[in-house]
Amino acid sequence: MNVLFVCLGNICRSPIAEALLKKKYAENDLDFKVDSAGFEPYHINKPPDEKATNTAKYYGLKLTGRARLFVKSDFQHFDRIYAMDAQNINDIKELARSDEDMEKVDLIMNLIEPGKNEMLPDPFHSGVDNCHTVYKKLDKATDKLLEEAKNLLMA
Repeated sequence: MNVLFVCLGNICRSPIAEALLKKKYAENDLDFKVDSAGFEPYHINKPPDEKATNTAKYYGLKLTGRARLFVKSDFQHFDRIYAMDAQNINDIKELARSDEDMEKVDLIMNLIEPGKNEMLPDPFHSGVDNCHTVYKKLDKATDKLLEEAKNLLMA
């Protein structure tokens, strides 16, 4: 199950989610594509934010990669596309080309609290404590994705 995570600048939330799921897939010998993207161009080609990098490092996870923009062709390459908040999901849906594209899109927090449509706050302008909160929620969400990927392979 190929998964794309999307947030505003692709430097905090989505890179953490990407790194978490990549690690979990690797630990379980699952060969799926995982990536992250954003919608704001001001961080393109920049590494993840220092707060996010330090938070991930605290938990033994290394963030790599550079920020990139979400593009329409992402719908072709990913089975699931998870947005971090309402703005992101609305931006993604505006680019959807079909009902099939729309079915791939959901809020990340619906993995933990199905149907509640909760937002995952952006820790970019807040303290490092908010990065830890975001990390822990993304860890739970990516556990659910790992379970789903394993179940798909067993089906």
